[in-house]
Amino acid sequence: MAEREITLPITGMTCASCSARVEKALRKTPGVLSAEVNLASEHALVRFDPAQAQPAALQAAIEQAGYGVVTDEITLAITGMTCASCSARVEKALRKTPGVLNAEVNLASEQALVRYVPGMVDRADLVKAVEQAGYGVITPAATTAETEDVEARARAHEMAVRRRRLVVGVVFSLPLFVLSMARDFGLIAPWLIGEGAAMAAMSGSSMAEMMPMIAARDDLLNWLFLALATPVQFYSGRDFYRYAWRALRMRTATMDTLIALGSSAAYFYSLVLLLSGAPGHVYFETAAVIITLILVGKYLEARAKSQTSAAIKALIGLQPKTARVLRGGQEVDVPLSEVRAGEMVIVRPGEKIPVDGVIVTGESTVDESMLTGESLPVEKQAGDTVFGATINRSGSFQMRATRIGKDSALAQIVRLVQEAQGSKAPVQALVDRISAVFVPIVIVIALLTFAGWLWAGAGLTQAMIFAVAVLVIACPCALGLATPTAIMVGTGVGATHGILIRNAEALERAASLQTVVFDKTGTITHGRPEVTDIVAVAQPVLAQAGAAEGPADLALLQLAAAAESRSEHPLGMAIVQAAQERGLPIERPSRFQAVSGSGVEAEVSGQTVLIGMPAWLAERGVDVTGLAATVDQLQASGKTVIVVAADGEARGVIALADTVRPTAAAAVAELRRSSLDVALLTGDNQRTAAAIAAAAGIPANAVYAEVKPHEKAAIVARLQQSAAGAKPRRVAMVGDGINDAPALAQADVGIAMGSGTDVAMETADITLMRSDPRGVAQAIALSRATVRTIRWNLFWAFAYNVILIPVATGIFYPLTGWQLSPVLAAAAMAFSSVFVVSNSLRLRGVQLG
Repeated sequence: MAEREITLPITGMTCASCSARVEKALRKTPGVLSAEVNLASEHALVRFDPAQAQPAALQAAIEQAGYGVVTDEITLAITGMTCASCSARVEKALRKTPGVLNAEVNLASEQALVRYVPGMVDRADLVKAVEQAGYGVITPAATTAETEDVEARARAHEMAVRRRRLVVGVVFSLPLFVLSMARDFGLIAPWLIGEGAAMAAMSGSSMAEMMPMIAARDDLLNWLFLALATPVQFYSGRDFYRYAWRALRMRTATMDTLIALGSSAAYFYSLVLLLSGAPGHVYFETAAVIITLILVGKYLEARAKSQTSAAIKALIGLQPKTARVLRGGQEVDVPLSEVRAGEMVIVRPGEKIPVDGVIVTGESTVDESMLTGESLPVEKQAGDTVFGATINRSGSFQMRATRIGKDSALAQIVRLVQEAQGSKAPVQALVDRISAVFVPIVIVIALLTFAGWLWAGAGLTQAMIFAVAVLVIACPCALGLATPTAIMVGTGVGATHGILIRNAEALERAASLQTVVFDKTGTITHGRPEVTDIVAVAQPVLAQAGAAEGPADLALLQLAAAAESRSEHPLGMAIVQAAQERGLPIERPSRFQAVSGSGVEAEVSGQTVLIGMPAWLAERGVDVTGLAATVDQLQASGKTVIVVAADGEARGVIALADTVRPTAAAAVAELRRSSLDVALLTGDNQRTAAAIAAAAGIPANAVYAEVKPHEKAAIVARLQQSAAGAKPRRVAMVGDGINDAPALAQADVGIAMGSGTDVAMETADITLMRSDPRGVAQAIALSRATVRTIRWNLFWAFAYNVILIPVATGIFYPLTGWQLSPVLAAAAMAFSSVFVVSNSLRLRGVQLG
């Protein structure tokens, strides 16, 4: 039994019982032979059987025990992969490297995402493991932007080499194919016989005497075929041999093995016939056209694959190269990498904002569509946050840089999308298992086909043609590309619409959701109180509730705003903001006192002003009985009502509410049209919750009110178990990503709404960059479209192999008299990969509303 050893740095241990608990958790993990935890060094030395346990399982065991493991991640750009077998081999080589916890290799993006233990392994070790597996790694540059340029140049060079080899293949294969077909269809033989007859007539010889000369001319044609086929075989097809040899050295096989075997069988069989002078048909054109057709397919596939990451490339390209900063009292243009946090940055109209920061002076409107997907510009003024790579439309301002480089919002988005594109959907596990044994099985089928047709008396040539067709028709590429290309396109489309999907697993789960639970505050509502009604006591109060504001109403609001101008309470701040929006001058109170949980008392223009709950004002001797009907009416509609009094006399009431977002009803309607149940979760009272639900179109029986924060997760769990059958209900929780963290974690899919630039992106499965509940429906629609594309891709990839491999073996030939030639097999094989990638690219046109 092969044993492996790994040292894991542990976090969170404080005493001997902690280390004992970690030890116990590790020893209970299947496959662990021994575990020793050192509290002083905070390390765990674990010996395990790699056949039963993987480092990722050890990390999971430690985290389930309530502790952490110090890890880091690195992305490697891999070269030389051609099929799913290649990516599986690179993955296996990386995972076997001591210190590596997990490795995921994406064939579509040609990148490996590796999670490892710092100190046990470094980049050089990972590169060495990849190279020993027979592949290459692109060396990064100093900065992220430069690294992208280096990788882009490397990929461009790789495409140029492919293009050159393809051109050579076409230039030599086309005349070879035309001449070969002409001979096979009897177009050359009459010409040779006619030429022989003419020469016989001129020389007086008989046709019998001319036949050796005619045969020699035909033999020369075979030598011409050899001359045309050889550059294709060994220059254009060089990589097939090189990667097949690497695979052989690693005692495995890939798509390159199949192509090398198939084309070589046709080429060397023909070469032996030609050199030996034995009778028989040569198949130089078959060998050359197989390679050329597959090169055409691989080139088109590479072109299409480059488009799958177009969204992430566009995001990276948004960032400007330089920034204008104030240094020594002078404006200086510096490279973006040299901007330091805390520096003052000047932004002029029409320029891209270079880094994240806060406006110090000036105001403008900013186009944040690249972050949020929202086309309308956002007004900004002193104190507002702005984000790097967004566009300053009008006005100039000075800002203080707060987050630069990898800490910026754009960098976090790029990282999140890259991680999502590199992750694997659960369905990919089946594909990986099939790919691991696919090529060896195909080789066995080809050998059995060859032997079977020989035994059936078909002859060496016919048996070889069937075997070559089997080798060439098989395509693990289509299987390997079916899932990652769709995920790359889907997550990229999401990013351009302000929808950030954390990984492929979340995307797959979102496609099967049945219930969406909205936390009220900040999702269905704006998340802040707003003044909705002003009713002055001088007016006929019931008639005026909710009506247009008169002079008395505005005077009441102005008085209340003056009293609340020193308040920090959300209701008081909302009253001040309402007065400011109406252009009312606000006087500062000469005296101010906040009474916790009740209201405020202030001195304004010599008047003693009381603002607060009706019961509190009644306690202070203010007669509020004349306002009772108005208060009841407003409270019945779910609003918070406060009474304003001056010098002991009630002057009127002001109603406030956390108003429903204008798009909430449309979002709920869209979700219900998509056969999803919608529920509302809130800590507010039942009356307020019912009013909000009614305005948003959420059924009254799906409202959960007066729920404490720690109870939200329990309600989500209850909904998950409410399915009639044995299968749990799939539930999504929509919140702000911070206060609702337990419920987000409990849900099958946690969706965070808001700016998406802080903790929300770290806590949610899906982050909506703009505070629009319609984004929930869009995210689910995108997930369903992506998963639907994956399923179609896998269906066609499996169907292609299940149907065409038997056809290639010739089992239908005795019935139909038709066989699949190696050339047609090569064309079908090339088409299958291009079809899968092209089908994934259709996701770029998905309509999200």
